[in-house]
Amino acid sequence: MFEFARYYGRRRVKGTAVMTAGFAVLVALYVWMFPSISEGIDLDAYVASLPPALQQAFGLQSLNTIEGFLAAELYAFGWVLLLGIYFAYAAASLVADDVDRGRMDMLLSLPVTRSKVLLEKFASILVPLVVVNVVTPVVVYLAVLGIDESIAIADLAMVHALAVPYLLVAAGVGLLASVVFDRASVAQRVAAGGFFGFFLLDSVTAGTDVAWLGTLSPSRYYDPTAVLVSSEWDLQGAGVLLAAAVVLVLASRAYFQRKDVA
Repeated sequence: MFEFARYYGRRRVKGTAVMTAGFAVLVALYVWMFPSISEGIDLDAYVASLPPALQQAFGLQSLNTIEGFLAAELYAFGWVLLLGIYFAYAAASLVADDVDRGRMDMLLSLPVTRSKVLLEKFASILVPLVVVNVVTPVVVYLAVLGIDESIAIADLAMVHALAVPYLLVAAGVGLLASVVFDRASVAQRVAAGGFFGFFLLDSVTAGTDVAWLGTLSPSRYYDPTAVLVSSEWDLQGAGVLLAAAVVLVLASRAYFQRKDVA
């Protein structure tokens, strides 16, 4: 049981370790830089001079505090944008890569259902998703203590917990592209570009008469700045993201079950 999930999950361990280590180094760098950057400089005054759309896009608020600095420099960019694109890109190869290389026929010749193959391949994405969101907050907390600052443990834990449904939506976008397109390179470009397009949609429409268009973007429902700076936990938004992830996976499953992979 769960043979495919275990097999593909194990194949992601090395990449997950490298990615998590990279974010740990990035965290240490940002935290180490904070005292020298914030000392004697009114970063909030600088933020106030920026266009509102830019402030909204990258969560620029209260940069003179470690919470606001990390929210803008690490989470609004690293989690909302980079990790979102990464998981969309990674999930886009789950099915398309095997179809592209002619391996899917052999895989489906086994006594397994298409649904099992698809869902367990998608489950393997949980390996990097869970690891990076478990290890990073520990690194953040220890690094912040190392510069004699403090950060609320509950808010730090919640910013990563709420990132899970957001990143699942990103992976869901990639999965849908993976079953629609037979070439892995095309699926990856469409998924990554599409997810980045959602981010831009939310950013450029914020504060305009068409701000409602931003409700189509997953980033509208995950705001790390609100969590870390204001202790506002958008559980309703997390529910919307979980529902969207389920819809994307079910839509991918329905399409794949009817798809000709010959």
